[in-house]
Amino acid sequence: MPSATGAPDFSRGGRTVLHIAQSSEGGVASFVAALSVGQRARGDRVIVACRPFSRLSRAAVENGAETIAWEASAAPGPTVAREVAAVHRIVISIGPDLVHLHSSKAGLAGRLALRGSLPTVFQPHAWSFDAVSGALRWASVEWERLGSRWAHQLVCVSEGERAEGRAAGVTARYTVVPNGVDLDHFAAAETSAQTRARARLGVPPYAPVAVCVGRLCRQKAQDVLLEAWPRITERVPEAQLVLVGDGPDHTALAARAPATVRFTGDVDDPLDWYRAADLLVLPSRWEGMALAPLEAMACSCPVVVTDVPGAAESLPAQQRSDALVPPENPGALAASVAGLLADRARCRRRGEQAHDHVCRHHSVHQVVERMSDVYDRACATWAVQKGG
Repeated sequence: MPSATGAPDFSRGGRTVLHIAQSSEGGVASFVAALSVGQRARGDRVIVACRPFSRLSRAAVENGAETIAWEASAAPGPTVAREVAAVHRIVISIGPDLVHLHSSKAGLAGRLALRGSLPTVFQPHAWSFDAVSGALRWASVEWERLGSRWAHQLVCVSEGERAEGRAAGVTARYTVVPNGVDLDHFAAAETSAQTRARARLGVPPYAPVAVCVGRLCRQKAQDVLLEAWPRITERVPEAQLVLVGDGPDHTALAARAPATVRFTGDVDDPLDWYRAADLLVLPSRWEGMALAPLEAMACSCPVVVTDVPGAAESLPAQQRSDALVPPENPGALAASVAGLLADRARCRRRGEQAHDHVCRHHSVHQVVERMSDVYDRACATWAVQKGG
């Protein structure tokens, strides 16, 4: 039944939602997969267009969503026309009630293909212009300013991300929906769970262990963590660092890593690493609101993160003074990490605080309900514009 605005009323579910994502691994994949579970539980039909045989494609199928192949490169370039045409064909074949575009490439191709013809939600998951400099940054900002007219809602995962967009001159219908995690999966466990997780992973039972979970790339700044690591082991000689994930910087990082640093390669589920760790460290150069710290805190693992958009908002207020460090500052990072690894009992107490904070503010169920409201607003705006 239509609402007063003329848009369909999907308050009880039943809409057909098409998610489109080029980034089919890492945090974006986790977010889309978890969101699709909740939307299907509401009664929506969920289709995910993404790279075939990717983590997102596998997770979507496992969660009961439909999938369709959408091949796209990460960077803009000569493939864009083909990618835009593919989006157009997918939309025509499915006939969704709403299209949800995730990250920069889907945001580019999707908005060019649709140009406001269907209710459209764009979610940057961190702004594309943060990843580049010079002329390419200027072009990225100009595109986001132009493309915003073709999004009926622009979803940011933090107030910091929204502020950054506004400061860049991106005028849009913004809504902030903080990231959330599956609290049934990423759950606190008894102390013995750490011992069992370490045994499964081959981690010494009594060593202070820090993990960094994320793609091995410039954004996540594992190079800064490796620069800080010798200062950390000077203070905590028995400390070990585990870099969980893979990516384009793997070879360069491995070449400079000391023996106390372990590389796991890609993992489907980091749960055991959160349980095995005393501390999660994420020294990112930019974010919107990273998922790994939320997942870790849900497992009662405390975190140290850099003060980029979304970081402070994701932390318990009482931990922001020493869990936040400036980006690209190895000295500050080393001091914070070493201070915590030197006191594992303190880590456990902070982990309990962090778990309570995530349970209150960052459940994926909250994200699903807030996103449903976002979709309602997008559909209402589209209906008004169409009627005009």
